[in-house]
Amino acid sequence: MPVSVARLAGHAAKRVCLNAARPQLRTALPTRTIARPLSTTLARRYAEIADGERTRMIPTTEDFSTPIQPEDPEALEEHDDEVHSARKIRHYTVNFGPQHPAAHGVLRLILELNGEEIVRADPHVGLLHRGTEKLIEYRTYLQALPYFDRLDYVSMMTNEQCFSLAVEKLLNIDIPIRAKYIRTMFGEITRILNHLMSVLSHAMDVGALTPFLWGFEEREKLMEFYERVSGARLHAAYVRPGGVSQDLPIGLLDDIYQWATQFGDRIDETEEMLTDNRIWIGRTKGVGIVSAADAINYSFSGVMLRGSGVPWDIRKSQPYDAYDRVDFDVPVGVNGDCYDRYLCRMEEFRQSLRIIHQCLNDMPAGPIKVEDYKIAPPPRAAMKENMEALIHHFLLFSKGYTVPPGETYSAIEAPKGEMGVFLVSDGSERPYRCKIRAPGFAHLACMDQISRGHLLADAVAIIGTMDLVFGEGDLTYLPKHVVRLLTSLQLIGSGWCSERNGMALACDTRRQTVHTVPLLFLFESQSTFACSFDRKKKETIALSCAVLC
Repeated sequence: MPVSVARLAGHAAKRVCLNAARPQLRTALPTRTIARPLSTTLARRYAEIADGERTRMIPTTEDFSTPIQPEDPEALEEHDDEVHSARKIRHYTVNFGPQHPAAHGVLRLILELNGEEIVRADPHVGLLHRGTEKLIEYRTYLQALPYFDRLDYVSMMTNEQCFSLAVEKLLNIDIPIRAKYIRTMFGEITRILNHLMSVLSHAMDVGALTPFLWGFEEREKLMEFYERVSGARLHAAYVRPGGVSQDLPIGLLDDIYQWATQFGDRIDETEEMLTDNRIWIGRTKGVGIVSAADAINYSFSGVMLRGSGVPWDIRKSQPYDAYDRVDFDVPVGVNGDCYDRYLCRMEEFRQSLRIIHQCLNDMPAGPIKVEDYKIAPPPRAAMKENMEALIHHFLLFSKGYTVPPGETYSAIEAPKGEMGVFLVSDGSERPYRCKIRAPGFAHLACMDQISRGHLLADAVAIIGTMDLVFGEGDLTYLPKHVVRLLTSLQLIGSGWCSERNGMALACDTRRQTVHTVPLLFLFESQSTFACSFDRKKKETIALSCAVLC
């Protein structure tokens, strides 16, 4: 029985084809049979080549030596100009962080690059802003102390020390000499803790991993000293207004002495790996140079200021606690680059050890807090024998103690720079205003000026030498328009300001000018005010106004 060959071919095509097409109606005109592919993928369509990217044929001589001039050279030059203008090199933007491991926290750095050269660096802060200064206004003076442990969470006890000194100034009290030596000794232990983290993480960011592993063994020993004296490894809350929370446990001074005798060798080992290393020198020497004049104008402090050749140390110029009873030197740099700042921190290791040895030898016996039970809690034995001591303890931790009205500014030489607390009291159990001056904010604000002209890889070295911690750096977060507003005011010298319906009327007596700004902008700024509150006139009088933005 004859079978049509076309019919068999049609059935075979339907079985083999992945997606059989619908049968089409026959047309009157005969059509040519088109073979269908096995795959249903559409045919590729290549992008059309632009006119400026096409291959242009230039006539040459027979030996291909000198090209023959075209008939229309002007048209050829215009065509080349159009091609070059279309391919002009433009700056591109890179987001550095906030997840970058070398950002040292939640730093978002927007870098504008020309190739690998940094043209502009725009740091964005505020990702760790927690409103600490406002929270302190709703806590008693003792309850506000743990907030300072959370600011610079690498050097905790120095933050507590700064706040405690400010409260003690308002209370007009003097703590026992043993408490001063304990504060000084643990302040230097905290300085070593901070510098270990700073130098070792800086080396790891650049590419040296071994110092980081070796140095953290020493940090672990220091954290054990924290735990033995306060019960906490990180947030100690040990240094309090009126002294320290408790006396040193038995055997702690001997263990600190044994650690201090061998820590000098660990410093030498770290310097052997880094100081004369040609890779380390190449990555840090001549990078991030800041002159002495620029460091002062940028409000630098700490190692960032001393590395530029300015011998300024608050422990020497304005000694506090027992720093006037110990002897030490202040290391100063020469060139103001990352390498000099590294050398300053390495020398501060040895000077801190020198202070610790003096505190161990000269620390006297005696009380560790003031004997005023309205400020410092009574001992536990006294609470079991005396009802009055128990009442003092209950009122102290439930209601708190009152501080006389006034204002003060207390500054210490923290490991990262000048840590300041401006404290205003209205006579109640809670601070009326607590303004914290964090050293890292001023350093980060000049990232653009320091890193401009350097390579992208140098940004990591510059950030590492600044020793940034954003628990304190994000305290003074302000929108850009607020900073511009405060900068335009320029309240320098003596002046006053008063509150009127949520607005602040600021008068600069030197320039004889009056400015009206929102009150929030004036008092939530990175400005230092010596203010007093007049209850009768209900005015806040600023005796000294200085805009630091």
